[in-house]
Amino acid sequence: MTDNNIDILTRKLDRLIEAVNRLAPPQAPPSDLEAADCFVWQAEMSFLEPVHSVNRVDIDLIKGVDRVRDILVDNTERFAAGLPANNVLLWGTRGMGKSSLVKAAHATVNASAKTDKPLKLIEIHREDIDTLPKLMSILKAASYRFILFCDDLSFDHDDTSYKSLKAALEGGVEGRPHNVIFYATSNRRHLLPRDMIDNERSTAINPSEAVEEKVSLSDRFGLWLGFHKCSQDDYLAMVSGYAGHYGLDVEEENLRAEALEWATTRGSRSGRVAWQFIQDLAGRLGKPLDPHATGKSRAADPAV
Repeated sequence: MTDNNIDILTRKLDRLIEAVNRLAPPQAPPSDLEAADCFVWQAEMSFLEPVHSVNRVDIDLIKGVDRVRDILVDNTERFAAGLPANNVLLWGTRGMGKSSLVKAAHATVNASAKTDKPLKLIEIHREDIDTLPKLMSILKAASYRFILFCDDLSFDHDDTSYKSLKAALEGGVEGRPHNVIFYATSNRRHLLPRDMIDNERSTAINPSEAVEEKVSLSDRFGLWLGFHKCSQDDYLAMVSGYAGHYGLDVEEENLRAEALEWATTRGSRSGRVAWQFIQDLAGRLGKPLDPHATGKSRAADPAV
């Protein structure tokens, strides 16, 4: 082979290598746990993306769920202090502030300054649950303590990724790292659709064992915190609290009548419905909703 042919072949190989490199996914930089207190797990790149502006509300605005709020904050404080604490499943009616409470509890514990290092909150998407072992292997060697948070967690038919979650929570040789705890929200108490559990019962040789396998996932959560439909009085208190906090100048009777009409058109009452009404009301009044507002709040249950 002549020198000219070798040069041509070398150039072609260089172009081929460049083309392959362009097709390869970009390499993520190493995760910097000092960058923020909240992160989102980017599973494809095995990267913890820092979140500098977290979508959450102050815990003082969360009313109507006082008992579960206190339980969650207490569990979180104990974990942050290095004491025994449980994985938590927040389940129940949609729009009642489950995810808001998790984020507010995290901020509250960090604000108390009872620990030398801030507690870190990491959100993992439902579709990335099967990457939990990889994420935990990254976190277990860190000097921080972490809440892994999965919002709207549930599993459908033929979905076997719930087995990865079971192993990550309690199973396996190593078990869950001492510096990691798992919080999840769901509309289902057992995380699996009822017809899926019933199907297992009807087709299994031993129905009770099959059902036990399915519901054992929720048993891995030491705390079950239930969120239920709110009464009309609770709903109106939420609306009134928002209006007071954001300084919306509306007569009490008019506010009540409009809020009830809004809930009727939506067919439900919840913290989310109350918040959506307040957004509509503020828009009609031409008043922006300042996230740093300090108006007097009578009661509220943000559920965004």
